[in-house]
Amino acid sequence: MKFASLKAGGRDGTLIVVSRDLTRYCRARAVTTLQQALEQWPRVETELQQQYTELNSGDVKGETVDFNLVASPLPRAYQWLDGSTYLPHVERTRKARGVEVPATFYTDPLMYQGGSDTFLAPRDAIIGDEAWGIDFEAEVAAITDDVPQGVTPQQAGNHIRLVLLVNDISLRNLIPNELAKGFGFLHGKPPTAFSPIAVTPDELNASWYGDKLHLPLLTYFNGKLFGNPDAGTDMQFSFAELISHAAKTRPLGAGTIIGSGTVSNRDETRGCSCLIEKRVQEIIATGSATTPFLQRGDRVVIEMRDAEGKSIFGAIDQVVQAS
Repeated sequence: MKFASLKAGGRDGTLIVVSRDLTRYCRARAVTTLQQALEQWPRVETELQQQYTELNSGDVKGETVDFNLVASPLPRAYQWLDGSTYLPHVERTRKARGVEVPATFYTDPLMYQGGSDTFLAPRDAIIGDEAWGIDFEAEVAAITDDVPQGVTPQQAGNHIRLVLLVNDISLRNLIPNELAKGFGFLHGKPPTAFSPIAVTPDELNASWYGDKLHLPLLTYFNGKLFGNPDAGTDMQFSFAELISHAAKTRPLGAGTIIGSGTVSNRDETRGCSCLIEKRVQEIIATGSATTPFLQRGDRVVIEMRDAEGKSIFGAIDQVVQAS
């Protein structure tokens, strides 16, 4: 199934069921919001699946999708936890600083808790001061139902209800001072943007296995392909392992979003999913970075396509505006 949330209908949006080709939709009958659906999944899944089947078969005509009217699938969430599972990204970043990667990074996931009270819609502008060092980060994420404390990786995969794409915007020039305080991010992580569509794992067919999504994640920067690393390659920890890690000492409420971190491959010919990785590659190669961070008017598009070249999640399509 494929879902989106219309901006109309209050702060949590209005849940719609979207056709597989992303052209038509109908409003969900069983619940009003995606959060409600996640909380009541066993009760509403069958009816949502019926609506999805009717929409794809043409039994229900539906309405035309306009992505400008769509919010994040969850316009706000009880919890947004972002990992850093692609260690080539970590390795390059640390190498540029002359710092070793701790051995524990290969066995114990990195994860931080981001702000989740406000998410950007997939067509919303990125607003910020250029002096802050604005950067995009293309990622994959999973949304859970209720997850019990202490869930094992073997059990955790059963709690993945939806998959979507992320632009985890970072303000690179603010982050070092915050990390130096030893208390994590705050100013360096403004609102995050998500793809217009969230899909159930079964929609991903053979591309979803091992609780990872094995397809290229495409990032276009000002109309040119910036990176297409494979999201299933070099992912040190699966989404099931990330969920288990997050639930070690506390349960996770339905609607928790777990991010993969910036998608990155050891194969540098696949390009990058963020500007900072391009910059550290330049530092390693030449001693200095030449690629600037985002400037006013820059445009970032993040998308993923199936084997037939069709968009799976719709595109995150954002332009930078001055604050």
